[in-house]
Amino acid sequence: MIMTIVLAFLIVLICIVILATLSFKGRIGREISGLLSAVEPEPRVVVTEEMISDLPPPVQRYMTYSGVLGKQMPRTVRLKQAGRIRQDDKSAWMKLEAEEHYSTDPPGFIWKVSIPNKRFPLALGRDAYADDHGSMLIKMLSLFPLAKATGSEIDQGAMMRYMNEMTWFPAAFLGENITWKAIDESSAEVTLTDSGKSVTAVMSFDQEGKPINFVAKRYRMVGKKYALETWSTPFTGYGEFEGLRLPVRGQGVWNLKDGNLVYVELEITELKYD
Repeated sequence: MIMTIVLAFLIVLICIVILATLSFKGRIGREISGLLSAVEPEPRVVVTEEMISDLPPPVQRYMTYSGVLGKQMPRTVRLKQAGRIRQDDKSAWMKLEAEEHYSTDPPGFIWKVSIPNKRFPLALGRDAYADDHGSMLIKMLSLFPLAKATGSEIDQGAMMRYMNEMTWFPAAFLGENITWKAIDESSAEVTLTDSGKSVTAVMSFDQEGKPINFVAKRYRMVGKKYALETWSTPFTGYGEFEGLRLPVRGQGVWNLKDGNLVYVELEITELKYD
C-alpha cells in the first residue's frame, strides 16, 4: 500500500514537472515570437568599404578580417551553444545547452538555457533584453524560481551582454546606434545607445583583426544587491559561420579585486542569419 502511494505520488510529480516545463517553454517561445515580430521590415543593407573608412584602424582590421564587406546586415540571428556554468569559484561546474535569438533593429535577444541539457532540464532559464529592458528568470524543474530579476541594473547588464554578443553578427557594429572611439593600434572604445540609454566597452584586436577581448563595467548580483564590477569575455577559439570568421569559443569572467572568476565557458555549435 505504501509503495502504491509513493508510486502514485511520483507519477503525479512527474506529470506536474512535464506540464510546468511545457508551459515555461511555451512562454519563452511566445517571447521569441514577440521579439522577432518587432523587427523593422526595412531593405537589407550591404556593408561597403565606405561604411568602415572612418572607423579606428583596429576596427577596420576587425571588419575586414570578419568578412562582412559585401555581405548583408542580418535582421535576425539564431544560434545554439554548449558549455558549462557555475555561480562562484566554490561551486561545481554544471553543463548547459542554450539557444538564443536576436533582433538587430530594434536590438534585443532571448536566451533559453537548459541545465544540464534540453532533454532533461533540471533547471530551465531565460535571459532577455527587449524593449530596452532586461530580465532574468531561472526555475528548478520549471517550478521553483532560482533567480528572478528586473530593474535598472539588469537593464544595463542585458544591454551590455547584447553589445558583447554582436561579435557573432559583427555587421551590427556598423549600425547607427553604435559609436567607436580610437584608443590605440590594438583597441577601441565602443558604445551602444538604445532608447536614450548607453553602455560602453573596450574591445581588443590582434594584428590580423581577430577580436581578443571585450572589457566593460557591468552590474553583478551579489546576494540581493548589485555591484558594478569589471567584466570581460576573452575569446578562446575562432571558426566560420554564414561565410564569416567569428569567435566561436569564449569565457565570461568577473575581474574582481581578489582575483578573476571564470563563471561560464561557451562554444557556438550552430548559427543562422535571417
